[in-house]
Amino acid sequence: MSCTTLLCALLVVVVVVLAEVEETKAVTCNVTELSPCAGAFTSSQPPSASCCNKLREQKPCLCGYIKNPSLGQFVNSPNAKRVASTCGVPYPTC
Repeated sequence: MSCTTLLCALLVVVVVVLAEVEETKAVTCNVTELSPCAGAFTSSQPPSASCCNKLREQKPCLCGYIKNPSLGQFVNSPNAKRVASTCGVPYPTC
């Protein structure tokens, strides 16, 4: 698996975790915003503060990432769910 694919997968997982429905300011949904989470999504490494902040920012986008056939498999990974939990971001049910 290439680094780009892995990064996208990790970002999707983070987005899914943050997709809980809420009223928020306009957010540009861009899975690459979750790049600070790549290491945590692909290993047992704990998420950084930057990762958790980005995950929270992208929370309104998570269901969209989950429903995307290219990203869904990554967003539903055990590591993505662990990162979301560690960051205090509820995993969405879409």
